[in-house]
Amino acid sequence: MEGGHGGGVLAFDFGLARIGVAVGDWETRLAHPLETIQGEANEQRFGRIAALIDEWRPRELVAGLPLHMDGSEHDLSRRARRFASQLHGRFRLPVALVDERLTSFDADLRLREAGVKGRARKGLDDAVAAQQILQDYFDKYHASQPAHT
Repeated sequence: MEGGHGGGVLAFDFGLARIGVAVGDWETRLAHPLETIQGEANEQRFGRIAALIDEWRPRELVAGLPLHMDGSEHDLSRRARRFASQLHGRFRLPVALVDERLTSFDADLRLREAGVKGRARKGLDDAVAAQQILQDYFDKYHASQPAHT
């Protein structure tokens, strides 16, 4: 998959200090970790997201929605909803919210199993969590729909 091709999807694992980013496309319905955006300044974050959107030209965006294990929302849920709203407002692309319960835990486990240690794992956790969010979106939310062409 190369940057600059339409039909892709960018996914975000929103966090207060970092945002994990993954990319995928409808042809393969496979998600790949892309990068982790560091920092808390909104303009810095959205500047990097704008560059990624310009490079990958996605047709839609996906944002993880953190929830308590019982499915109820909390403070970070509201912030993630606001982030998704800002994505839509700034980039005029559809934004889907995806339940992200356990994605960070699963990402950490997958990286441990792959032998990634300490600080290297911390830098990849968010991008791998975004990958899991996007893969869940492909697998669960569109399993019965034909692939886009």
